[in-house]
Amino acid sequence: MISRPSLPHRIAWLLVTLVLAALVLLPLRLAQYVHQPRGEGRVRFQVARGDGPRQLAESLAVDDLASWPRGTALGMRLWGEPGAMKAGNYDLPAPTRLVDVYRAVALGQVHQVTVTFPEGLTAKEMAPLLEQAGVTAADGFLAVALDPQAAARWGLPGSTLEGFLFPDTYRFAEGVGPDTVVAAMVARFRGVTEPLAGELARRELGLLEWVTLASVVEKETGAEEEKPLIAGVFTNRLRRRMRLESDPTVIYGLAFFDGNLRRRDLDTDTPYNTYTRRGLPAGPIANPGRSSLVAVLRPAKVPYLYFVSRNDGTHEFSATYEDHLAAVDRYQRRRR
Repeated sequence: MISRPSLPHRIAWLLVTLVLAALVLLPLRLAQYVHQPRGEGRVRFQVARGDGPRQLAESLAVDDLASWPRGTALGMRLWGEPGAMKAGNYDLPAPTRLVDVYRAVALGQVHQVTVTFPEGLTAKEMAPLLEQAGVTAADGFLAVALDPQAAARWGLPGSTLEGFLFPDTYRFAEGVGPDTVVAAMVARFRGVTEPLAGELARRELGLLEWVTLASVVEKETGAEEEKPLIAGVFTNRLRRRMRLESDPTVIYGLAFFDGNLRRRDLDTDTPYNTYTRRGLPAGPIANPGRSSLVAVLRPAKVPYLYFVSRNDGTHEFSATYEDHLAAVDRYQRRRR
């Protein structure tokens, strides 16, 4: 006669079977869960500084990107790198999988925005562009860029970083610190100017003098073909110890400018007024691009000492003051 297992034994075997099934099925379910494509359009979420798997799981659950928070956190520990999570805003193409999310936060593939700085902008003009793009606060950027110790901090001459914030198109993560932005722009400046160091040495110009003169050239004309001519005029005037008499330098030194340069502005002495002072202004008046920097190193060999706007974006150049007065009369009368 075969004895049948008692009820307690049958319950024990059932529990063992359920446990074994769970041990087999749970990993399968978890693997399926973390590899399941999810989301439509874009998958956006945020990782705060100091977040771990649990906070990431809660964030994804709130945004309806993952319905099983415990599974999300466990999956991060098994398929991700919990200790390598990078803070930031993430924007991934959908559909995406949790394993892709784990990889993105470990590599710090945060959402980046594009910011373009036209040549000739000042730091004050760059600041609002950064804030509008969500990169960093305008006042924070200016506090770093115009700090009297900023240039020395980055190993550059001058009292601020004006002139050394290279105008270009950049990609930044949202909400980064101003130091990160400034460091990228200064690094770009170095990358552009270091190959020109040999020419700079032959021109017997210091770095600050070079960038300062290039910034004046940049502000005087937007016509690329004119930049060597403008640089040639200023080079000739400096050699003759003539004042540069550049309107943009005066404007930069004014505490307030409403767009109308007046005679009294030209007569107001500041460290940047090249009508009242000889030589270069106290420092760069904008952030010049490569073509203006090159123009100063390779100024056109011309006899010109003067130029006046033709009111169409180009200039009339003259070698004598008499010819310059005639050009001023011609183009100013035409404008009136």
